Amino acid sequence: MPDTSGKLPHWDLSNVYAGLEAADFTEDMAKLKGMIDDLGEFIKENGIGRLPEPPADTAATGKILDEAIERLNALIRLRATLNAFINSFSSTDTRNAIAARKMSELEQLGVRLENAYTRFEAWVGSLGPVLERICAQAPIAREHHQALLDIVEESKHRMDAKLEDLATELVLAGGGSMWKLQYGTTSQLTMPFERDGKTEDLPMTVLRNLGNDPDEDVRRRGYETEIAGWEKIREPVAFAMNGVKGTAVTLAKWRGYDSVLHTALELNKIDRPTLDALLAAMKGSFPMFRRYFKSKAKKLGKKQMAWWDLSAPMGEADLHYTWSEASDFVVEQFGQFSGELAEFARNAFDRNWIDAEPREGKIGGAFCMRVPGVDESRVLANFDGSFDAVATVSHELGHGFHNYCQVGLPMLRQGSPMTLAETASIMCETIVSNAALAGAPADAKLSILENQLINASQVIVDIYSRFIFESEVIERRAESELSADDFCEIMLDAQRQTYGDGLDPKHLHPYMWLLKPHYYSHGYNFYNFPYAFGLLFGLGVYAIYLKEGESFLPRYKELLRSTGEGKASDLASRYGIDITSRDFWDASIQVIAKQVDEYCEL
Repeated sequence: MPDTSGKLPHWDLSNVYAGLEAADFTEDMAKLKGMIDDLGEFIKENGIGRLPEPPADTAATGKILDEAIERLNALIRLRATLNAFINSFSSTDTRNAIAARKMSELEQLGVRLENAYTRFEAWVGSLGPVLERICAQAPIAREHHQALLDIVEESKHRMDAKLEDLATELVLAGGGSMWKLQYGTTSQLTMPFERDGKTEDLPMTVLRNLGNDPDEDVRRRGYETEIAGWEKIREPVAFAMNGVKGTAVTLAKWRGYDSVLHTALELNKIDRPTLDALLAAMKGSFPMFRRYFKSKAKKLGKKQMAWWDLSAPMGEADLHYTWSEASDFVVEQFGQFSGELAEFARNAFDRNWIDAEPREGKIGGAFCMRVPGVDESRVLANFDGSFDAVATVSHELGHGFHNYCQVGLPMLRQGSPMTLAETASIMCETIVSNAALAGAPADAKLSILENQLINASQVIVDIYSRFIFESEVIERRAESELSADDFCEIMLDAQRQTYGDGLDPKHLHPYMWLLKPHYYSHGYNFYNFPYAFGLLFGLGVYAIYLKEGESFLPRYKELLRSTGEGKASDLASRYGIDITSRDFWDASIQVIAKQVDEYCEL
């Protein structure tokens, strides 16, 4: 069971604003509105929008472009800071009415900013033929050269400005708000659970953590209680799924994409051959993972594992950590890789950048968010003391270090496609897991290997099932709405295809579509394969580090700093990685295969 609430930190954002109704926050909300008003006037005065032909006066255009870029960078930075602050309340207490109202106000302002950006994007697209000449004369545009090239490409899939305006407003009012329905209903659900003669109403985050319990009876009853809980809210969440996927299908068609998957590939800055190579390698690894599942079943004294056994701990070593032990362990292991990384992590722990306590009203899972106004990050986790929870914290701190490496870049050059966004997180998680494995006594090695393989199987096998699920849902949603039963049937079929005889087909999880928030953001469809890409790409980068040692660190930091610009294949090629080749992905999977071999021998 998790540490008591008094021992687990809540994040601190007091250096950002004093509160949701404090003067500094209110002033910045008003400032954002004023900046958006000014940007709108600037756009009108300078005729920013799609042009019939490129401008002849590139020097004058360059001056306008420089000012537009500066205005947008400032706006995006302020908006992202306000959003992170509000989200720090709404994600940890979904019943917080003030946070909900403030987020709604920010979203309305966001619509106006999106509308302005749409015109900027269309205008930059029109400048494509003369962009090199403009950048030669405009210093700020020159600094943003690659970002502008990316915008030229993105502008090719945009509707007329007024249609984009309409789409932005309708998305906010409809399909784009479905994530609120999903996380609101799932985070506020509690279910009674009896343990040690005492019955408590447990939040679903705590209930799902019972899957890590060494007692199979606890795991099984936790699973059964969880399924019963999801049964209660399946209809509204099915409504949300229909809304968000219907929105995605419609927008993809109107924007001229071949499919919703096409939009995801463009967003991730990869092409279909790259995805096909990745998926082929993933599918080719299923027999190896099924061998791991069967070995685990045997170790558990069973013929086949049920779903509730997937996260069952193995080994006799007690790998339970207090929060203090976890933070010290992560910092120590990061220090073996880089003193700068260790210092970053220690700062995050000491200054309460991490919200670790599972509690009612708090959303499940874990994430890291950028807080640009103070050049910091914040991490949400649901810490239960397991080694998996320690690995999760190290993973999210990797995202934070990625953000740290981009500090100082203008906002239009920051960020990362989802595929490359996992690079630093996988690196950090691998550092911690491998260090723990190397220093572990024999009785602990099984436990650590188990944790590594649980995570790898989720990112390869389960992620593939989610890809199959979302592909079929989107195809069928183009014709009609689907029922909760439809979603369950599609999910179970996808799990049977991927897990195969590695799991008992009578005890799978029909509601994985309901509890995963990744399905409910209209702007991030197919937020599944990027995790597999990230794991295997991260392992490839880790292999380079093992080969080159400390000399790799400056190149690694530069890799993280530059993920916001250009195509993933071009960035990877700087490090001798060909992501269009299945050989690269197979080589990374071989790292996992060696872990499976060692696991099966124990």
